[in-house]
Amino acid sequence: MSAEQVSSLCEQLVKAVTVIMDPASTQRYRLEALKFCEEFKEKCPICVPCGLKLAEKTQTAIVRHFGLQILEHVVKFRWNSMPRLEKVYLKNNVMGLISNGTQNILEEESHIKDVLSRIVVEMIKREWPQHWPDMLKELDTLSKQGETQTELVMFILLRLAEDVVTFQTLPTQRRRDIQQTLTQNMEKIFSFLLTTLQQNVNKYRRMKTDLAQEPKAQANCRVGIAALNTLAGYIDWVAMSHITADNCKLLEMLCLLLNEPELQVGAAECLLIAVSRKGKLEDRKPLMVLFGDVAMHYILSAAQTADGEGLVEKHYVFLKRLCQVLCALGSQLCALVGSDSDVDTPANLGKYLDSFLAFTTHPSQFLRSSTQITWGALFRHEILSRDPLLLAMIPKYLRASMTNLVKVGFPSKTDSPSCEYSRFDFDSDEDFNAFFNSFRAQQGEVMRMACRLDPRTGFQMAGEWLKYQLAAAVDIGPMNSKTGEGLCSIFSPSFVQWDAMTFFSESVISQMFRTLDKEEIPVNDGIELLQLVLNFETKDPLILSCVLTNVSALFPFVTYRPEYLPQVLSKLFTAVTFEVIEESKVNPVRRVSDNVLLGSLFQPNFEMLYNHVKQLLSNELLLTQMEKCALMEALVLISNQFKDYQRQKVFLEELMSPVANLWLSEEMQRVLSDPEAFISYVGADNKIADPVLEDPSGLNRSRISFCVYTILGVVKRARWPTTLEEAKAGGFVIGCMPSGNPIYRNPCTEQVLKLLDNLLALIRTHNNLYMPEMVAKLGETFAKALDMLEVEKNAILGLPQPLLELYDSPVYKTILERMQGFFCTLYDNCFHILGNAGPSMQQDFYTVDGLASQFLNSAFVNLNNIPDYRLRPMLRVFVKPLVLSCPSDHYETLLCPMLGPLFTYLHVRLSQKWQVISQRSILCEEDTADDNPESQEMLEEQLVRLLTREVMDLISKEDGVHAAAFSLLVDDEMMSTDVTPPSSAELTELGKSLMKQEDVCTALLITAYRSLSWKDTLSCQRTTTQLCWPLLKQVLTGSLLPDAVTWFFTGVLKGLQTHGQHDGCMAALVHLAFQIYEALRPRYAELKAVMEQIPEIQKESLEQFDSKLLNPTLLKVADKRRKDNFKRLIAGCIGKPLGEQFRKEVHIRNLPSLFKKVKPSLETDVLENNEDGEGLTALFEP
Repeated sequence: MSAEQVSSLCEQLVKAVTVIMDPASTQRYRLEALKFCEEFKEKCPICVPCGLKLAEKTQTAIVRHFGLQILEHVVKFRWNSMPRLEKVYLKNNVMGLISNGTQNILEEESHIKDVLSRIVVEMIKREWPQHWPDMLKELDTLSKQGETQTELVMFILLRLAEDVVTFQTLPTQRRRDIQQTLTQNMEKIFSFLLTTLQQNVNKYRRMKTDLAQEPKAQANCRVGIAALNTLAGYIDWVAMSHITADNCKLLEMLCLLLNEPELQVGAAECLLIAVSRKGKLEDRKPLMVLFGDVAMHYILSAAQTADGEGLVEKHYVFLKRLCQVLCALGSQLCALVGSDSDVDTPANLGKYLDSFLAFTTHPSQFLRSSTQITWGALFRHEILSRDPLLLAMIPKYLRASMTNLVKVGFPSKTDSPSCEYSRFDFDSDEDFNAFFNSFRAQQGEVMRMACRLDPRTGFQMAGEWLKYQLAAAVDIGPMNSKTGEGLCSIFSPSFVQWDAMTFFSESVISQMFRTLDKEEIPVNDGIELLQLVLNFETKDPLILSCVLTNVSALFPFVTYRPEYLPQVLSKLFTAVTFEVIEESKVNPVRRVSDNVLLGSLFQPNFEMLYNHVKQLLSNELLLTQMEKCALMEALVLISNQFKDYQRQKVFLEELMSPVANLWLSEEMQRVLSDPEAFISYVGADNKIADPVLEDPSGLNRSRISFCVYTILGVVKRARWPTTLEEAKAGGFVIGCMPSGNPIYRNPCTEQVLKLLDNLLALIRTHNNLYMPEMVAKLGETFAKALDMLEVEKNAILGLPQPLLELYDSPVYKTILERMQGFFCTLYDNCFHILGNAGPSMQQDFYTVDGLASQFLNSAFVNLNNIPDYRLRPMLRVFVKPLVLSCPSDHYETLLCPMLGPLFTYLHVRLSQKWQVISQRSILCEEDTADDNPESQEMLEEQLVRLLTREVMDLISKEDGVHAAAFSLLVDDEMMSTDVTPPSSAELTELGKSLMKQEDVCTALLITAYRSLSWKDTLSCQRTTTQLCWPLLKQVLTGSLLPDAVTWFFTGVLKGLQTHGQHDGCMAALVHLAFQIYEALRPRYAELKAVMEQIPEIQKESLEQFDSKLLNPTLLKVADKRRKDNFKRLIAGCIGKPLGEQFRKEVHIRNLPSLFKKVKPSLETDVLENNEDGEGLTALFEP
């Protein structure tokens, strides 16, 4: 084609590109221009001359970039069909562009450099080494022209390593050819990179102070940065010998560059990659050179300089890298010292630890946290942990932890030097809060390790800090809405200090008791601290909460001096009755019951304790229901220590009598069994004028809550002794099962069973509240009382919970929120009772008269109106535990009649929900009138997902440990993450019982196979691997209709269409389809007809596969090969990710085999006789 045609086409292309990039263009013009450019790239035969013309230096950067894009497109998509001369022409011109077709290194746009290097790499991937043996020489020659060309050569080498080694974006044989050739030439490449780096750095250092030479200095600096970036792409995978060659010259240079501000980040990056290398210990030994005087000096001075210049982002990024380098060095040290590689503890260990401690005491919370894992590794190390230098570090580390545990540094605040750094590291206070909580937990672990080595120091520090805190004045801080009351908020300086001190003392004291022998424990010091804490008085609930935790931490000292027990109890009980009106305050009672009351110490003092609690419980207004129940649970747990059935039964009877009287009263029976009476009793039908202060029915609600909480506490906690001898002696064993297992009785059974009818009535009433006519009866204030709490919504959508701010009011702010909380907790707790009843009361519960029909008439009524967010907990906390603990002799009487209708119902419900979701994604519905329909839809969709998982989990298994309704009886090893379950997987006895019922069997099979195409990857993978085949296998022996068989098979193929883009799902679904086809194709020719409808299926290959399958004598091919063939057959229906659906395929052809199999002697001769590697090109001759 003539030059005029090229010119006129180029003019049109320039106009089109200008329209595309002009923000003022209309959308129509832009689309037309875009279409013109794309069609040109696809169809025009003169792309190369046009691309080269547009890429000339005289054009604007945007046009040049487009010209180079055209050339890249040609190489990627047309290379295989181009004549050889045209390829040579294009290659030479591109190399010409590198040589003199770009602007100066400091002026050229980075996107131009990037696309130019990409074109060269695309050509290398197609032609090197077989057809382009001199490529490295050509690059070397280019680099001698000057900085501009050298930088481009660096980009090319980096991009090549990324494509071939890091991302592996080319066919296996080409990748192997290129990687092997790179490896063979690595000595040259590395020396080239190092020389380039050294020469440019030297020039830069010489000229940077001379203003006249500044542009030249900058150019050398740019090349230095590019060389470091390229090295970073190679250091990760080349042989360690290249990194440590010449007495570790590379590492030495990198350490030197740490003090060069412009190059230090790149140098630290390279150093980090080198020091993080895994592999043989022997190869890693040379890295210990970094513990030498020179390297340590450079690392330390670089850290000091960067830190001394205040907070500048660039320096801070460098400090982070340097911190990572020191951490990685610590890991290498731990791996090498004490191993077989005879590495001694380095002489500079002290210097290293000092510099590491500097990062642990840095104001940046992020840097502090980065050091923790390495400290842990050092304190755990068999040899280093005994080193005097490390032991001397422990007090310093613990001292630093005392500062680091204090929760300061919120990005929105300015009350600490850490805040400024946090603004770089965290987007919000919530982000910081989540980070800090895990950082603190991590510190706790490491502190415990340190205290294992030196328990006394930690205890001494905890004692000093505790004494200091007890004596310090309370500082509630500024900006506190509670200042009038003079109380702390969770951000008050005093509370923050108390909180940190408490965490510290808990961690170190518990570890001391684990580490020291009994006689070594400093009992006197401990008791002295305990007395100080017991004598400390405070009116501040948050500080009181910390004080009580300290009592708990010091409590083990009481085992040495039991005479202090009454004092401890009286302290705890004054705290319990501590008058704080608001609900939001941190409550001490949980602490009492959880941490302290469980000691066997309380046996002799049980009466005293019981009397205390009785007094508290008698006053209806003194404690919240939660607190009362916490105390009662604690008493029940201690009563288990009686190990005497009769005594425990009498005690539980007395404890529960107030609950029984209230629960069985006529009024309560009326309220619990009639939805309308219930709404009125709890006050949900009222209209409230002042929704924050006014709550006339609060007491009624708390009475119901108290009863339910107490029943739950007793059912959960009352137990027989753990050893069989003690259980027999205490009168808990009443016989044996046929299997020989003992039959136990629970002292709480009689008390709980008499309350069961009303509990079931309450559950039925609660379910009926969701009927439209009942919802209509809710008062104006409470129209949304049955809705989800905000907390629940956030949890479902995965949103972070907002932090309580300084001026926050209580947790449930309005009466509506209190009502929502009441309904939600009540519903959950009722089902928790039923879920715990089986394991607790065993046969006494399962033999209750007509239990199945009682459940069907209570828990399972009105399910159509029950929202997903209530159905989920019901399945999880009631149905699943009931099924897990039910003995097999009750399957027929209890589980089958109950689960049959339930599974049938769930199948219908889920199918309808998923149909709505799939229709919604097909037609985006018109906006509803809701405030935020999108988030409402997201919430609904996520809920359906979670409900589906709950149902599938119920059907299949729980956590691969317990066998659930249908758990496959699979070995623990088989339950690993394997995508192909063993074909021997079987249903449990319960599974087989249920599958005998035709309606249940149908519901389960249809649910399992239909769920494969619902848009939830997790459910799909679980169902495919654990359920589908065992369920189908159960019905294979019967006479399956051909329509049913094709439906199952099509269901799996539809699943592949939906989930094929996810590797895990895809592998499992392909395996399932293969299993079904192999097992059923001989009996059902219809399956072949389904296969023939798969898009792009190779009919001949299908015939071949089929004939082998039907002729058992031909089935010699290994299972894996057959499965791979089958996967190729069904490839047309395997879904692709959206990003790949319209992507144009790149085809890179293999070149003639590079390493011909010749006699070994010849090959070694060629290599040995050419020590400088020059003769290697002899191997590359095409």
